[in-house]
Amino acid sequence: MAEAAPGQSSAGSDGPLAGITVVALEQAVSAPMCTRTLADFGARVIKIENPRGGDFARDYDDVVGGMAAHFVWANRGKESVTLDLKSDDGIAVLHRLLARSDVLVSNLAPGATGRLGLSSDQLEERYPELIAVEIDGYGPGGPLSHKRAYDLLVQAESGACAVTGHPGMPAKPGPPVADITTGLYSAVSILALLCGKERHRGRGGSLSKVSVSLFDTMTELMGYPLTYTRYSGVNQQPLGMSSPAVSPYGSYRTADDQVVVLGTTNDREWQRLAREIIERDDLADDDRFRSNAGRCEHRAVLDEAIAQWCARHPLAHVQKIADDAGIGNSRYNLPSDVVAHPQLQARDRWRQVDTPNGPIEALLPPPVVAGFELPMGAVPGLGEHTDAVLLDFGITRTEIARLREAGAIGPAYRAPGTEAAG
Repeated sequence: MAEAAPGQSSAGSDGPLAGITVVALEQAVSAPMCTRTLADFGARVIKIENPRGGDFARDYDDVVGGMAAHFVWANRGKESVTLDLKSDDGIAVLHRLLARSDVLVSNLAPGATGRLGLSSDQLEERYPELIAVEIDGYGPGGPLSHKRAYDLLVQAESGACAVTGHPGMPAKPGPPVADITTGLYSAVSILALLCGKERHRGRGGSLSKVSVSLFDTMTELMGYPLTYTRYSGVNQQPLGMSSPAVSPYGSYRTADDQVVVLGTTNDREWQRLAREIIERDDLADDDRFRSNAGRCEHRAVLDEAIAQWCARHPLAHVQKIADDAGIGNSRYNLPSDVVAHPQLQARDRWRQVDTPNGPIEALLPPPVVAGFELPMGAVPGLGEHTDAVLLDFGITRTEIARLREAGAIGPAYRAPGTEAAG
């Protein structure tokens, strides 16, 4: 753990990662999701942004009180510092931060960290205790390593779009799953290395370099279809709201024009669904449907029978009967339905988060830690913490003024709605 900076900000001051300082050279979603996860657990996250606009995700839209939905979602609990990393002074300030930090996370364009003198080898030589995590598109050493990689591009390249949608109508999975899961794998890697450093402190040989690519992450998530295709030679066709691996498992419209999703995972559940729910003993006794492989082969017959039964009953009845029979089920919801979801309300999952433009509502992080609620820190304005962080790291007000005059750091932060002095 790096020596704490004097006068350290209250950001990340509580939680199991209190005292860990993370510097982030990040854009968009993957690295911001990694560092937001660390901030949720109490790490101090210092987000380095270009003085000219900052993280480009700030400008994706303006639907959250003038701010972008992506940005406020992935960047709470961080401190924003504006540095021009194309200037010698800006790089020098960054190194002063790194010298007293525990982790560096980056997801810059291919080759950018090397051009800045921040490759993993250069960092290891200069800061042997610093954990350096570089998120990239395709990993080093391959024919695509030079390419830019965005969530949709990698989902298409990894085959994820081919197993989503309908035959002949591929689709991108809605959430940016390549970005999110790469960020989470990166956070898990950092936690593992921090744990290892603590366990092996003083014994030397600790690990400190990590690279995580979006493509490797997505091919990991494609584990089932890739394994199936490798050993069968068959490209399974996407089935919309169903699964090529299991049957019956899909969505069905109910008598009150809702959509219920019913799922079975084994032969016993299929027997209960057939006999206790749709009351089709003939299907339960049919040899074609005794195994999951047979049910998948003849899924159209089963889907038609289930759809006919659901169409005669309202959603509430379908779900009660399914619950009583121990069959998994859910309601197909729109995002507007989920915003007001009774499960979120009953479990008090929404919290107020501060932003430069006023408070907003955000969901608690998924982990529920007994005796500790993960902090929901504020969303930072561009450069909001530049002066405070630099002062914390021993840079004087006179130096800050010089750096600002030279353009190495951004202008003094003014909260929205306040008039500039002078």
